[in-house]
This record gives sequence, C-alpha cells and structure tokens, in this order.
Amino acid sequence: MIDRPNGSGAKTAPGYLRTGPGSGAMDRTISDVPLETVYEPDDVTRVNEPPGEYPYTRGIHKNGYRDRLWTMRQFAGFGNAKQTNERYHFLLSQGQHGLSVAFDMPTLMGYDSDAPQARGEVGKCGVAIDSLRDMEQLFDGIDMGDITTSMTINGPAAIAVAQYIAAAEKKGIPRTALGGTIQADILKEYIAQKEWIFPPRPHMRVIVDMIEFCTAEMPKWNTISISGYHIREAGSTAAQELAFTLADGFAYVEAAMARGLDVDSFAPRLSFFFNSHIDFFEEIAKFRAARRIYAKRMRERYGAKNPKSWQLRFHTQTAGCSATAQQPENNIVRVAFEAMAAVLGGTQSLHTNSMDEVLALPTEKSVEIALRTQQVLAYETNVTNVVDPLGGSYFVEALTDEMERQAEAYFQQIEEYGGVIEAIEAGFFQKEIAEASYRYQRSIESKDRIIVGVNQFQRDEEQLDMDLLKITEEVAQGQARSLQDLRATRDNGKVQQTLDRLQQACRDEHDNLMPHLIDCVNAYCTEGEIVEAMVGVYGRYTERSVF
Repeated sequence: MIDRPNGSGAKTAPGYLRTGPGSGAMDRTISDVPLETVYEPDDVTRVNEPPGEYPYTRGIHKNGYRDRLWTMRQFAGFGNAKQTNERYHFLLSQGQHGLSVAFDMPTLMGYDSDAPQARGEVGKCGVAIDSLRDMEQLFDGIDMGDITTSMTINGPAAIAVAQYIAAAEKKGIPRTALGGTIQADILKEYIAQKEWIFPPRPHMRVIVDMIEFCTAEMPKWNTISISGYHIREAGSTAAQELAFTLADGFAYVEAAMARGLDVDSFAPRLSFFFNSHIDFFEEIAKFRAARRIYAKRMRERYGAKNPKSWQLRFHTQTAGCSATAQQPENNIVRVAFEAMAAVLGGTQSLHTNSMDEVLALPTEKSVEIALRTQQVLAYETNVTNVVDPLGGSYFVEALTDEMERQAEAYFQQIEEYGGVIEAIEAGFFQKEIAEASYRYQRSIESKDRIIVGVNQFQRDEEQLDMDLLKITEEVAQGQARSLQDLRATRDNGKVQQTLDRLQQACRDEHDNLMPHLIDCVNAYCTEGEIVEAMVGVYGRYTERSVF
C-alpha cells in the first residue's frame, strides 16, 4: 500500500540526497499523497485487466488511439458572436476537430448584455449570447450537422441547448443530427465555480427535464458533462476532484432514475470533464481510477446492463491554475506535459491552454501554438501507438489504487450527509476544497514546492513583451444596440405568450420545460427574459456562509 505516513518505510536509494528549496515535496504528490522512493510488485494488489473490457481501467477502447485520435477541441469565445465565429473558422482551417464555446459572464449568469449586472463584463471571458440571433451568427457558415460542439455553460444550459437546436433547424438540420455536449453540471457550480441561478432542488428538475428530452430527441447529443475541472481550479486535490465529480455524476443518475428513466436509456450519453494538472503520474492515475470506479458503480449499484453505460468518457483541459503570469512562455512547457498526461490517461477529447490565458483571452497566435502542441503530441511523439503504455507500472498501478481508495472514503462521507445536495447545503465540499487550497498555497509560500519563475528562478525584472487580446466597451455597446433592435422588431405579443407558458410549465412538475424553452427561443425571447420568467417560480439561490 502507498498510504504510509510521511513516506515511512520508503525504499531510499543509496548515495542520493536532495536538499534546498522544494526538497520537502519529494515524498508526496502535489495533492499530498505520500510516495515511496521505489515501487515493487508487492505494492500492487490488483490483477491487470485488458483495455476495452470492464472495468475499463486501461481504457474504454480495445485499440485506444490506433483506431481514432482524441478530438482536438480548443475552447474559444470572446467579444460578440461575429468575432468568435471568425475564430472558429480559423481553428477549423488549422485542423481542429470540433468546437467548444466559451460564454461571457453575463450569459453564464443569465443576464442580458444591457442589464446593469452585466456592466464591464460583456464579451470579456467569452462570447456574449443574448438570443437566437446571436447563436445564428455564432455558427454562420458552419455545418452544424457535420461538426460536434461543446458548450461550457451551466445555469442557463437548457436555454443554450434550445438556442442551438433552433439555430440548426433554421439551417434545415434536424435536432437528431446534432452531435456535441452541453456541460449543464449545476451541482459543480454550488460546490466550486459559483455561477448559479436557481436553488439546487428546482434546478435539478431543469437538468432532468433536459436529460429526458435529449434522450428522446437527440440521440447524438451528450446530455450533460459532469465537470471536475472547475473543482480542481478552485483548489481541490486530485482525489477530491475525482470523488466530488463522480459523486455529482451519480446524483444525476439517481435523479433521472427517480424520474422513471431507464438507466441504459440515458447513461451512454453522460460524459465527464477533468482537469489535467502538473503532477504527471498523479493525473494519469486519477483518470484510470475514474473509469474503474464509474464502471463498477454503474453496473453494480445502478444495475446498468449496457456496457456503454459502464464506460466513462471524458474531455480534458490542461490546468489553468498551474499557469503563471510570470515568465508566461513557461506555460507552453507545462501545457505539453499536462496534455501528455491526459493522453496517457486515455482522454476522448482535449483542450490545451494558451500561454497567455492567465493574462487575457488568448490571441490567435497563442491559440495556434496550443493547438500545435496537441498535433505534435499526436503525430510526432508516438505515445498513441500503444494502449495505456504505463499500465503495469508498479507506481502507476499503486497510485491508481490509492486514488480509488481516497474517492471511496469521500463517497462514504457524502452518504453520511444524505447525498450531494445535502452535503452542498452543509458546506462540506466547499470546506474541503478551501482547506486543500490553503495547504497548497502555504507550500508555495514556504518554498516547499517550487513554481518556476514564481518562487524560484525569477528574473530580476519581469518584462512582458506580448500582444494581448483586449475586448473594448464597443462590444457591450454593440450588444446593447442589437438588443434594442431585436426588441423593437420581434413579435412582442408572441414573446409574452411563450414566457407565460414557460412560467406555467415551471409550476407543473409533470410538464417538460424543453419544448417551452425552444418556443421562447424561436420567438426571440432573450436569455435574460427567459431566466426572469423561471426565477419568478424558482427564485434565485443565495449560498449560506460556512466557517
């Protein structure tokens, strides 16, 4: 076993002593898992399983990337829909396989661009999408039936799906042909990212309505992407990211089954989204453990019979929290190692961060370098030639077992609270992440852990000579004008009728909300108007402080 306190019993190599800054971190991972100096056969207890077979520790596909490479899906969105559409055309022309939409903060929070709460934020951290008109512009000249699209949005996720469906159908593309993923992981918002709208319990109803609708009408669509990425960005350990993400996923499974859905009808279209941090082997072990835990739970606890329901499919993004503003070119190196960890861990799709994202939205040049990082990894390094090439490593197998052990311990704690929502309401997740984040920050300040260019190997004078992408207030002004024009030219009687019907459906728990949301979108209701109609029934969530 590897959980020996402080690495006691470690098989220390003779004649080797490391001292100085960072030496205190030698005996543990970045998440404080104690490590041996050497791993041997007696550190591994599990019998090895072949790739493509239950419980999928070594990957969900027998031949790995020999049959198909991962999808290179660069996250992109800034300014208005026209500007982002131009970036999408550039990325597709450079060999990107799929699109991934980043929305701005007002859109993520359910506010229109001309709302007082949106001031100073329009188009700054993603693209501003206020109505179907913007969604149509976002995908102008792009065959929505030919590409897959991932949308990272949670509070208003059901509205974004409705907009995407309506935009495609106006092009003559049926919803049955649409492939992609909507994040929609609202539980993670209460735990880590804090971009919520409604309270947890009514919002779970909205999510299950979307799962039910997409299961019936969008066979190529991944109905929810359960996200550990933002949990890790908030400061969690690898084991916390693993455990809390899977716990959220199981909560959605239980909610959908409680609605009466057969687990095998929707589970094959659930997907996950993980962070790939800088501790190379720990991340690989995390991904391997995730597949094994998920497969066992889906088959043994939830009774899934379809092997596709046992297979955890995931997207990975390199760690934003590992990037530094100091010496930002070093981020290229960090991203390359993090991307390789994701690939050796068996990811299905990957986003590589740009070197300047800690400073601003990425420029076209830095995005190109990030994409080229994936392409070099895919076509030059030969790491794709063998499935799970680190499988059988005494260290990786032992660390995979330890990730699983820690995750199961967290599952037990969550069950003692009564479930994920009850643990959220008690502040359990938030407290665990805050404590882990504090410990990590202290290790950097004490130089127990070295961050190159930050607490060691600094330059005497930092010189930043980089072109940065800047979003001006003209974007917000343009969005405001567009909204004024929309409200003046649409059928406002129809707008009010569809909003009234939506609000009535919110009161009726047996009426699926998705058809009503699509009607609202097609009437050119704005996102803010739709959200306010729902808030009129559900209210807005206020987090309870926990100390």
